[in-house]
Amino acid sequence: MADDLTLRQLRYFVTLAEAGQYRRAARQLGLSQPSLTAQIAGLEAHLGLVLVERRRSGLVLTAPGREVLEHAQRVLRAVDDLKHRSDPLRAGLAGTVRLGTAPTIGPYLLPRVLRRLHEAYPELRLLVRDGAPRDLAEDLAAGRHDAILTQLPLPADAFEARPLFREPLFIAVARGHALAGRGTVGEADLAGQDMLGLGPAHALHGNVAALCREVGARLREEFEGTSLDALRQMVAMDMGLTLLPALYIQSEVQGPDGDVAILRLKGAYWRTVGLAWRRASGTPRALTRLGDSIAEVTRRDFADVVTPLR
Repeated sequence: MADDLTLRQLRYFVTLAEAGQYRRAARQLGLSQPSLTAQIAGLEAHLGLVLVERRRSGLVLTAPGREVLEHAQRVLRAVDDLKHRSDPLRAGLAGTVRLGTAPTIGPYLLPRVLRRLHEAYPELRLLVRDGAPRDLAEDLAAGRHDAILTQLPLPADAFEARPLFREPLFIAVARGHALAGRGTVGEADLAGQDMLGLGPAHALHGNVAALCREVGARLREEFEGTSLDALRQMVAMDMGLTLLPALYIQSEVQGPDGDVAILRLKGAYWRTVGLAWRRASGTPRALTRLGDSIAEVTRRDFADVVTPLR
C-alpha cells in the first residue's frame, strides 16, 4: 500500500540523521529538498512520531528519532547482509539443495560428487536421501526434494530432466552356474532362465521384467530383493540370475574372486541416469552446478564404466 513504511524512507532518514541538514542529505541522495522533506514526513506519519526538529543551524533528532535511527540502521544492515548473501545464492554457489537419489545409483556415485562440490562450492550444502524411484518422483512433486538423481525417463510431464550418463547393465550368475564361464551371453542363453529383481517401486525391476519378455526368461516374482546386495546374495545362492548396474559392480563385486560371475549381454543393454527437477521451479543455478559436478566426476572417474552424456 502507498502508506506502508519503505526501505527507501529508512535510508533517507538515516542519511538525513548522519548529514545533519536537509540540504546536505538531499544532495547526497540526488533529491530535491522538498522531495526529501516529503519522504521524512511520510515516515513520521506512518510511525505516528516526530523524528526530527528543524533548527536554523541544522536539525536534531528527537528522543523517538534516536530510537528509530538505531532500529533503522539495524534493518538496513540486515538488508545489505541479505543482498550480500543472495549473490552466491543466485550464482548457485551457496544454500541447501535437497537431493533424492535411487539406492541403486547414489551410494556408488555421490561420495565423489560430494567431495567435488565441497571443494568447489564450500557454501553449497547437499542434503541427500535415498528412496525408490517411484517414491522419489512423488516426493519431488510434493516439494520434499529439490531434485532427484534417478533412472530416466520419468513418467510425469511436470518434471524437467538432464540425462547425465548411460550405465551398462550386466548379467550376474552364481559361480557354479552353467553360464558362469562365459564372458558374453546372448538371448538364447537366457531363454528359460529364472531371473530375480527388485520390487516394482524400483526402476531396475522394469529393466529385468523387460529383459525377461525379450529373451523368454522367467521373472521369479515370489523373490524380490530389497537392495542390490540382497539380489547379489540370492544370485550367489543360485536362486536365479539378475541384472546389476556397472557402478555397483565396480564398487561391490571384487573381480574374478567375487561371489557371483558377471557376464556381458550381446548388443547394448543399459539404462540412462539423470537429474530431474520440477518444471515449475525453472532451472535454478544450484541444480545446474550440481549437474555439472556429476558430469565432471563421471567423465573424470567413471569414463571406463559408464558413458557420459552431453
